Amino acid sequence: MRIVIGEDSALFREGLARLLDDAGHEVVGRAGDAVSLLTVVAETAPDLAVIDIRMPPDHTDDGARAARQLRTSYPSLGIVLLSQHVETRHSVELVSTGGFGYLLKDRVLDVDQFLDALTRVAAGGSALDPEVVGRLLGRADRLAALTPREKEVLALMAEGCTNAGVGRRLWLNERTVETHVASIMGKLGLYSNAEHNRRVLAVLAYLGQN
Repeated sequence: MRIVIGEDSALFREGLARLLDDAGHEVVGRAGDAVSLLTVVAETAPDLAVIDIRMPPDHTDDGARAARQLRTSYPSLGIVLLSQHVETRHSVELVSTGGFGYLLKDRVLDVDQFLDALTRVAAGGSALDPEVVGRLLGRADRLAALTPREKEVLALMAEGCTNAGVGRRLWLNERTVETHVASIMGKLGLYSNAEHNRRVLAVLAYLGQN
């Protein structure tokens, strides 16, 4: 993949670039602030942008706001937000568009899972940190209708797990997972869709509006 990194910490930025290079990806641009990030993406047309939420000039949510601009300008661009702490202000809107990930920076230390998440997002899927998922799900009153097992299934779906992946994590066969998914969709009033990632995104967008 061709990747742009938006990160104001030079040490973290260069370490991430080295990790991506070693994994066979091409880092085509680096930016230390949100304004430069927009320019670099426009100049390099990457497949994926990895962006720190807090960047100059304001050091608040500049990276997330830049990500929203990038999504509008480049709908097919994969976007992964990185953060030290869970901040969900912009994540619901972005996750509902597909090709989006939100990971805590500590997750980068698990290199294989991190690289898998980047690949999944670049392909149009989702990759959400379990803590982010928990924060989003905790905001939804309509979850009261779900059983504890259905909540577990929903959380793993939101992290980007396939039905098979959910089954492995919860020691369930895939047919049982499919039954839980159908029940979740019914209880939340969402139409079923054969494309797994779109179902996950629809659930998260729905939950985040409550």
